[in-house]
Amino acid sequence: MSRRTARRARLVAVTVAAAALQATPAPAAVGPPDGVITWGASAYSIGDSAADRGYRMVVHTSVGGRDARIRLSNAFGHQPVTFDSVYAGLQLKDAALVRGTNRRLTFDGSSSATVEPGATVYSDPLPGTLAAGSDLVVSLHTPDAAGPATGHWMALQTSYATRGDHTAEESGAHWTETIGSWFYLDAVSVRPPAATGAVVALGDSITDGWQSTSDRNRRWPDYLARRLQKAHTTVKGVADEGISGNKVLADGAGPSALTRLDRDVLSQPGVRTVFLFEGVNDLKAHSGVTSADLISGYREIVDRSHDAGKCVVVSTIAPFKGWPEWDPAAEAVRQEVNDFVRSHADDFDAVTDFDRVLRSPYDHERMLPVFDGGDHIHPNDKGMQAMADSVELNSLDCARR
Repeated sequence: MSRRTARRARLVAVTVAAAALQATPAPAAVGPPDGVITWGASAYSIGDSAADRGYRMVVHTSVGGRDARIRLSNAFGHQPVTFDSVYAGLQLKDAALVRGTNRRLTFDGSSSATVEPGATVYSDPLPGTLAAGSDLVVSLHTPDAAGPATGHWMALQTSYATRGDHTAEESGAHWTETIGSWFYLDAVSVRPPAATGAVVALGDSITDGWQSTSDRNRRWPDYLARRLQKAHTTVKGVADEGISGNKVLADGAGPSALTRLDRDVLSQPGVRTVFLFEGVNDLKAHSGVTSADLISGYREIVDRSHDAGKCVVVSTIAPFKGWPEWDPAAEAVRQEVNDFVRSHADDFDAVTDFDRVLRSPYDHERMLPVFDGGDHIHPNDKGMQAMADSVELNSLDCARR
């Protein structure tokens, strides 16, 4: 394809997407979405908030569908926070939006919403179609925010901030401050074709994408989402609920996987499968965690997910020799946990072996250099893609009632 043809194809795609988001009469307000999550990011406390602050945040969708809705979270706030103006549109370039796509979101019919501490709120559906693989831009303004801010610190995506309310503007002229976090926004859902479902990746910094290329959507769940869009499967949605430094058993870098399972995973609309890939931070913390402890944590996540009607795919823990906190004791526990996962596949709905995908054939305790992002624990883009390519897609397309 020539550069001119490729450029024309991109222009057509943007024009079609823009037309799909043109304003139409707003529907009556409804409750929590009955659709499918198309994007997600785990919320936790990310520092202090500020009043009269605007955030213009870029997120990349997985599954496409109608009637997009967003979820705003004040899960870690100590006082109510008001969002007096919230808009959603399509990214043109940087903070600028595609003409005609930026539209106001409402909440139970109101143009503003106040979210109590510890709570979340869904917007009303935004009529029109949001395509798979879209760069959706959510702009919000908080006139009175104070105290701890809820969000996702390591977005690996350039977003924008400003003072005052410039949410309705499609120009990026007032959005001159770049930020690398998502504030308050923790989920986007759509209504895709019937019987469509989603998978949620529950993990740590590897799932969060550290050492993948920023602004290119090269985390392993991103690669997985692109595979699913092309595959003959009814699972199309992917939500990345990874937190850098997160543990299965203990709070620290965000609440533990056990603590956040309900809010980050089981409460999301349309989830069919939970993909559990976590545990290395429990091991390298040298807190005395044994293989029995970690396996017990896995079992609890599986049991609670099954009780909620979700399938669970569990992955082995990837190698990390060369990371400063690696030692033979932690390695021994890793091997014990991985042996359990492989030998007890019937305890889960499926098993994926990221350890075998990433490890060196010459030293099974170390990551293959071509996949190593440089710190010996986080894969680079090639490693992320290899992980996603190793997932058996049919294992995600299961049903449990």
